[in-house]
Amino acid sequence: MTTLLEIAYKAVDDKKGEDIVVLNMEGVSLIADQFIITHANSERQVQAIAREVTDKAAEAGFHAKRMEGFDLGRWVLIDLGDVVVHVFHRDERGYYNLEKLWGDAPMLDMAEGK
Repeated sequence: MTTLLEIAYKAVDDKKGEDIVVLNMEGVSLIADQFIITHANSERQVQAIAREVTDKAAEAGFHAKRMEGFDLGRWVLIDLGDVVVHVFHRDERGYYNLEKLWGDAPMLDMAEGK
């Protein structure tokens, strides 16, 4: 059985999200169990990644509780419950630097399934 994390990660990867990082937030944050953080080079690609994540999750029976920032395409936050996906425009990712902000969260290696 494919997990929500795997579905969301594959959707990001399929739409060519760059520098994909998965943080294990269990025991670190009450917000979610995992964060997926990625970026794209244009607003249109940010939106395409976000749309793919919500579409693939919905196909598997998981529905986004909330999606913010889609119209601007600079930082889209997709709340899938246990998994939160952050899709940044390349220019915004370094500014917000979520990996550093949540530096105490261990990274998960999702690439082994590729």
